[in-house]
Amino acid sequence: MSIKYHNGQFHLQTKRVSYIFSVYRGLYLTHLYWGARLEHGVDLTYLPEEFIFSRANAFHVPLDSENRVFLSDLKLEFSVVGGGDYRVPAFHARYGDGSTVSEFAYGGYQIYRGKKKLRGLPATYAENAAEAQTLEVTLRDALTGLKAVLCYSVFEEYDVITRNIRYENAGAGEIALLSAQSACVDFYGKEYNLLHLRGDWARERYPEVLSVGRGIVTIDSKRGMSGHAHNPFIALTAKNADENSGEVYGFSLVYSGNFSMSAEGDSCGGTRVTAGLNPFGFDWPLAPGDVFQTPEVVMVHSGEGIGGMSRVYHRMYRERLCRGKYRDAPRPMVINNWEGTGFDFDEKKLLDIAKVGAEIGLELFVLDDGWFGARGGDTCSLGDWHVNSAKLPNGLRGVADAVNGMGMKFGLWFEPEMVSPDSLLYRAHPDWCVFAEGRKRTENRYQLVLDLSREEVCEYIIGAVSEVLRSANIEYVKWDCNRNLTETADQTQPHKYMLGLYRVLETLAERFPNVLFEGCGGGGGRFDPGMLYYMPQTWTSDNTNPIARLKIQHGTSVVYPPITMAAHIGSIDTGRDCRNAFMDVCARVAMAGNFGFEMDLTRLSAAERRQAAEIAARYKHLRQTVQFGDFYRLESPFDGGAAWEFVSADGKQAVLFTYQTQTALNGESRRVFLKGLSPSASYRCNGKVYSGAALARAGIGIALEAYEYAGEVMVFEKIESEFEKN
Repeated sequence: MSIKYHNGQFHLQTKRVSYIFSVYRGLYLTHLYWGARLEHGVDLTYLPEEFIFSRANAFHVPLDSENRVFLSDLKLEFSVVGGGDYRVPAFHARYGDGSTVSEFAYGGYQIYRGKKKLRGLPATYAENAAEAQTLEVTLRDALTGLKAVLCYSVFEEYDVITRNIRYENAGAGEIALLSAQSACVDFYGKEYNLLHLRGDWARERYPEVLSVGRGIVTIDSKRGMSGHAHNPFIALTAKNADENSGEVYGFSLVYSGNFSMSAEGDSCGGTRVTAGLNPFGFDWPLAPGDVFQTPEVVMVHSGEGIGGMSRVYHRMYRERLCRGKYRDAPRPMVINNWEGTGFDFDEKKLLDIAKVGAEIGLELFVLDDGWFGARGGDTCSLGDWHVNSAKLPNGLRGVADAVNGMGMKFGLWFEPEMVSPDSLLYRAHPDWCVFAEGRKRTENRYQLVLDLSREEVCEYIIGAVSEVLRSANIEYVKWDCNRNLTETADQTQPHKYMLGLYRVLETLAERFPNVLFEGCGGGGGRFDPGMLYYMPQTWTSDNTNPIARLKIQHGTSVVYPPITMAAHIGSIDTGRDCRNAFMDVCARVAMAGNFGFEMDLTRLSAAERRQAAEIAARYKHLRQTVQFGDFYRLESPFDGGAAWEFVSADGKQAVLFTYQTQTALNGESRRVFLKGLSPSASYRCNGKVYSGAALARAGIGIALEAYEYAGEVMVFEKIESEFEKN
């Protein structure tokens, strides 16, 4: 069993990790340990009283008359306002009498096989009851009748522990939730760094390391979406941790709206991490009998640095967060017309591009923005999801049938959460957008946001999108979202909006199980675990410059597997009658993700078409390893170069991508050390045979080139011994 309870102590155990906490004095859940696996039976209940301190009682609250233990020294699994814990709380509420003080006591537990779905929210899942075990610990506030049910699920084989909290109003009065975090973990010591992923449009998810010290470091979103600026992820790392070694503790929130994640170094020598919904402006009424479910936090411990943490997240999210037909299927190579044509296209232009795509071996043609309503630019028609017959006289079916006849799938772009003021929908329902009565309706990109907290709006979106998807053989949807929330009517609307969006996506995923959905948020502005639950891949960024993309994809891979990263060769200078060196550069970056083209292929010369066909054929050979293998960041583009390695699930193939980001004329020598190979095996690459141990310890030299953006893709095939063959 992966969860055991003995003498007031809960021990959660995976293959390599233990997480231990106890019930202290019948009141507090105290955190004892999270790290490398300890055997069941270890007793850590001595830790809360291991040291006897002499503290100033006026400023630190003692828990007994002997002044031996102080609340500020306890490492808690759940914290509230009141009682003398002045650290950032996991929970804050306002009760009917106006008080915001809570006092919870331990009320029992249950352990069961499997993992329940979270009501209305995305979450990781177990395919069968044997894959996971769940612990639910109940805390009760006797005065108000409020129950907090702390849920821990353990995926033993995946080395993952998930947490969420369910609040149940079992009392007689209404309660206002002011802060409802999903997890609180108190660490011993204060010498930690915090790793997070920062950015903006066109430079999403750059890794940044901050020292926690004795302050508070918080990353969040108040945009109504997870956003470009911060990703819903942090990792607490030991000061000496790096890519390959050291203690790392990851927290990834499965949510797509307003979030907050913080690390606080306190004056008593501890560090607290909290993660969940953003308490900024949050005020959720909980009537008697109501239940409020918080999003899930996926927690990963690694003793093998940031890279070890990443590979745990990659496998978990690839196999037990993403769902549907395409979860385990190779993702098709795409040609999207947007960067090639913008809004300026007709049926003939689209089919000409598709024809070249089919000739070079691509598998999916995607018609982007501009196919609906009176859409000739970005100023109108969002919400009017009917075909623009002036551009497409034979409708979507005509384009889809022609594309299918070329041997490719057909896909379509939508932006269903938005409405243009210049649209039939807005003129019919101006009250359907997010707005505050009497206030200006802020437009961004000439559009407003539809209010998905309203059931009739959700039903309209479901119906309109369903009608289009039934009108032709559409096997892919790119779901875009090009602005954030501004004027919300009340403090519940942002979360209600997200619950409405999740309901829409769940309904469409159930109705159209054969459609591959891809998320997009003005590029990578909503690349989060919540969206991956419904859409197993995301457009990584609108920035397709290969050097910029190295940084974006590198940072994204800290949490998210490469198979979820849509990465295309963007619009480039074409027309060469020889090899296009820059196309090769773009290809090497895009092939390290979910590969495609984003351009007008008809502008390629004959030589460039042959080159594109070679690139597509090569990616097909590498696709299984890139999309489903283990990923290693060998060098960082933030340090002047880059090298990434993929090792297939069966260990028979390793693919090394190396990149040069600056001129190396007469430069320094460069050597890359591979990982994940069998040290006793031999590998063949470009006609040479290498020892696995030598590749890992002695490395392999990388050629120095005068071309600024030079690079290479090296494929190492394992040479099977006679013993392995048999």
